[in-house]
Amino acid sequence: MDKTNERVLTSAQAINETLAQEMRSDPSVFVMGEDIGKFGSLYGNTRGLLEEFGDKRVRDTPISETAIIGAAVGAAADGMRPVIELMFADFFGVCYDAIYNLMAKHHFLSGGKIKVPMVLMTGTGGGYADGATQSQSPYAAFAHFPGLKVVSPSNSRDAKGLLAAAIRDDSPVVYMFDKRLHGLAWLGAEESAAVHVPEESYSVEIGKARIAREGSDVTIVGFGMGAHNALKAAGELEKQGVSAEVVDLMSLVPLDRETIRASVAKTGRLIVVDDDYLSYGVTGEIIATVTEHDVSVLKASPKRVAHPDVPIPCARDVEQDFMPDAGKILAAWDQMKAA
Repeated sequence: MDKTNERVLTSAQAINETLAQEMRSDPSVFVMGEDIGKFGSLYGNTRGLLEEFGDKRVRDTPISETAIIGAAVGAAADGMRPVIELMFADFFGVCYDAIYNLMAKHHFLSGGKIKVPMVLMTGTGGGYADGATQSQSPYAAFAHFPGLKVVSPSNSRDAKGLLAAAIRDDSPVVYMFDKRLHGLAWLGAEESAAVHVPEESYSVEIGKARIAREGSDVTIVGFGMGAHNALKAAGELEKQGVSAEVVDLMSLVPLDRETIRASVAKTGRLIVVDDDYLSYGVTGEIIATVTEHDVSVLKASPKRVAHPDVPIPCARDVEQDFMPDAGKILAAWDQMKAA
C-alpha cells in the first residue's frame, strides 16, 4: 500500500480536530477545564478553539475539579453536550462524589427522564517521573461505576473516532487517553500511536474491540499503552515460532466480551495487560469473562501483567522497571509455557 499521501496525526492533533468538527456541527457542544482556553490545554487538545469559538464555548475554569464536573452535569442535564478536561486522572479523587453520584447516576435516579450527554476527558499513565499522584491510570475505578461508559484509544485514528462517538452519545462517557500515546515530546511519545487519520468526521463504535494482530497460540489482551506493549511482545514471540493474537479493547464499558472469548477459544491461552494496579483491576475482569463462560477452552492458567500494588515511584529508572512492558509479557508467556 502506498502511504506517501497518508495524513498522519498525533492523538493530540486528532482530538483537537474532533472537538472542532463536533463544535461546528452541533452548537450544544462546548469544552471546559483548567488552562484549556488561551493556553490550549496542557496536552494541546484545545489549541486554537478559543479563537474560533470564543470564550462562551471554550471555558477556562478555576482550579476546582468538583465545580467543573458539577457544572458539566448540570449543563448536560439541561440539553448541552459538555466536554471537560480533567488534567490528570489522579485528580478524580477530589471530585469523586460529582462523578459517581451525579454524572453516573442522574439518568437512573430520574427514572430515565434526565440524560447526561457529557464527556470527561482525562490523561493517564506514567513514564516521565511525575510521581505517585500524577502518573496513575485508574481505569478500574471508573469502569466500576454503573452508568458510565469508559473508553481508552491506543492510536490517533481511534482517538478521533472514539471521541466523536463519545460526544454524540447520550450517556456520560469517560475518555481516558494515555499521555505517552499523545505525540508530545516531553511525555516520551510512542511513535506507533501516530497513524493515518481521515480528515472527514467519523465515529468508532463504543463497546467493540479490535483484533490488532491475528494469532493462534496465545491471546494477549490490552488497551491504550498495553496494546502497544502487546504488539511488541507478539513480534518477539513470532521470532520464537509463537503466534500471538492481540486484542485491543478500546472500550472498557461496554466490554466486548464476545471478541475476547472467541479469541481465547481459538488460542487456548490468555495474557492480560493493564497499566493500572494488579489487584481488583481490569485484568481480573477479563480473566473472569473467559473462565466464568467456559473454563474448558483454556490450555493453561491465564496470566496478568500490571503495576505492582504500591504507589508509582518517582525515580525514573525505578518507575520504568515498575511499569508493564513487552519484556514482562514475554516473561508471563515463559511462565505459562513452563507450567
